Amino acid sequence: MKMAPKTMEPFARKVFRGILLFEVAGVFAAYALFHKMNSSRDFRSTVNGTFPSVLEVYYKSNEWAGVYGIREADQEAWSSRTA
Repeated sequence: MKMAPKTMEPFARKVFRGILLFEVAGVFAAYALFHKMNSSRDFRSTVNGTFPSVLEVYYKSNEWAGVYGIREADQEAWSSRTA
């Protein structure tokens, strides 16, 4: 008796589901990071010291959306804090 060859369909569905869940988790994490950066200048200061490129993306995305002045306000607040 010959056995029918197993298909890859169940495995492919599991892989697809895993990738999809990973993508959704990434979107939620990106939103949470944006929300935290958007609501806390202190957190932006921490990010500036640790990951300045992430802060630059935050500033650029806001400028692209038409929200200007955050970078300048942060720099002014941070310079007055140290002076």
